[in-house]
Formats: sequence, C-alpha cells, structure tokens
Amino acid sequence: METAIFAGGCFWCTEAVFQRLKGVESAVPGYTGGTIKNPAYREICTGRTGHAEAIKITFDPSQVSYTELLEVFFATHDPTTLNRQGNDVGTQYRSEIFYTNDKQKELAEQFIALLEKQGIFASPIVTAISEEKPFYLAEEEHHNYYNDHQQQPYCQVIINPKIKKLNTYFSKKLQYGTL
Repeated sequence: METAIFAGGCFWCTEAVFQRLKGVESAVPGYTGGTIKNPAYREICTGRTGHAEAIKITFDPSQVSYTELLEVFFATHDPTTLNRQGNDVGTQYRSEIFYTNDKQKELAEQFIALLEKQGIFASPIVTAISEEKPFYLAEEEHHNYYNDHQQQPYCQVIINPKIKKLNTYFSKKLQYGTL
C-alpha cells in the first residue's frame, strides 16, 4: 500500500470522490501544511493556521496508479483558482499536492506540465507541490460526510456534480461501477 495526500478544496468533496475508486483502501479527511500541531476545524476555518483541508489516501498501486489518482484529482476540482474552490475561499481551500516520495513529486510535476502543454485549463494551474507535512485527522463528524449527508444542500449542489463527473469519465475505475 502507498499513501497520497491531496488538498483540493473542501475535504468533504475530495473524500467522496476518492473513496469510490478501485484500489483505494481509505480516503480520510484532515489538515496539513500548517504551523500548529493538532489543529481543530474552528481554527482551520480562520485561515490563520496555514493548514489546508486535505485527504490522505491509502491505495494499492497494483489496482490504481498514482498517475490515475492525479488524473482524478485534476478532473474533479479547479486547480486554477488560488485559495478558492467555488464559494469556499481561503488558504484552507487551496489546491496542493503533498508528495510522500521523490517519485510522486516527479509524477505530479510531469502531470501538471502535460496539462499545461495541452492547454486543458483556460487559466494557469496554481496547484502547489510540496513535501509531505504532518497530517492531522479531522474531527469524526467530517469523516464519510457525503455518504452520511447526501440530502444536505451542500452535498447536492457542490459534491453531486463531482460524483457525476467521476461516474461519467472514470466509471471503469470505480469500485462498484457507476454510483
């Protein structure tokens, strides 16, 4: 098993997307990249701790490659908006890849360069690539949020379109077919 850490805006969204992929054993929400130990959600929301809402993915590379995870990551959030995903604004919602080894760093750099070369996005990609930093699990109420609260307006308006995109473009990579 290997680990990948992605920050792509609200961790409810990224968790919901990645936990549906074949080969992903777990996708857990948390905080990383900041300046204090063991931050709480209320502190993260201020934007003063420097942490990003992120997910830590444990995956089986024989079933899903790191490059495939990158593909899903870039397809399911906007990597061109600095410190923002839709209406979520602040450094805690930044787009950032926290690599756990040199190969992940290299693959992330190559993937971004390919996206830029192909002009996939109308604006430049602002996703940062940083070395892994301490990862602090989010409070329990943030775990499995989408699955437990699909009727919430945030889930219906913000997360459902990401799941629909996942179903449309990555159906063969899903654990249970389209969801």
